[in-house]
Amino acid sequence: MDIGFIGLGNMGFHMARRLVEAGHRLTVADTRPEAVERLARLGAKAAGSPADVADEVETVIASLPTPDVVHAVATGPGGVIEGSRVRRFIDTSTTGSVMAKRVFAALAARNIVQIDSPVSGGVGGAAKGTLAVMASGPRPDVAAVEPVLGVFGKVFFVGEQPGDGQTMKLANNFLSATAMAATSEAMVMGVKAGLDPRVMLDVINAGTGRNTATEHKFPKIILPGTFDLGFTNALMIKDVKLCLSEASTLGVPMEVAQAVMRLLQLACDEIGPDADLTTIVQPLERRAGVEVRAK
Repeated sequence: MDIGFIGLGNMGFHMARRLVEAGHRLTVADTRPEAVERLARLGAKAAGSPADVADEVETVIASLPTPDVVHAVATGPGGVIEGSRVRRFIDTSTTGSVMAKRVFAALAARNIVQIDSPVSGGVGGAAKGTLAVMASGPRPDVAAVEPVLGVFGKVFFVGEQPGDGQTMKLANNFLSATAMAATSEAMVMGVKAGLDPRVMLDVINAGTGRNTATEHKFPKIILPGTFDLGFTNALMIKDVKLCLSEASTLGVPMEVAQAVMRLLQLACDEIGPDADLTTIVQPLERRAGVEVRAK
């Protein structure tokens, strides 16, 4: 199948690479020439702009960092909306339902269908093809591209309304951020009391406290001190803010999310917005005077 792919960052590169390896004919674009060249060496065709990509293929996929970037790439000057051949725009980014509905309406005016399809599973999941793919949009259009989405991982059809996939993704990422924040507090407390962090994780993962942070992020990233998950504090703050905004619109109180946001903001202020999400533990460590590391 002829497919376009825009956004070749930590997630997008691996997703695009897997499409090439699956035998799809790929046309790619990114603001960084070196990212485009990396895919071109694997067999993809380079394009100069989103509109150029949309001139070449009927189906364009995007993996982009923020809602504003998605809006510009999809509907702005030189964007996908100006392409002569495009008929479907698949957005795998996290934008929130408000932006998804806005982009859907703009593209629909040009007879382009947006399929809202955010993904979860991190860089590792993108590399291995084990992402959770949360697709929403007109069912026939989702069905038409499901084999393509299946290259990325397991596809879930979550609804036909614009933004359904985004709501699902925000709920997921709020839970992921909460697991990271709560586990950081629990682990720092235990280490401060003199417990071995490896034993703590063994116990938690055999019990009811098990979560994604205890199973992967702490044993693989924090205990060794690599802090290289591949997802930044700023990106998670963006996702939790979007979740809070959506909850407010729906009239749903989210006290836990507010607390998680405060800890994320502390990490962003003290460690840096571009620092790895796993550094959320470091402000807590500083205040407690301990480090959660393998001895």
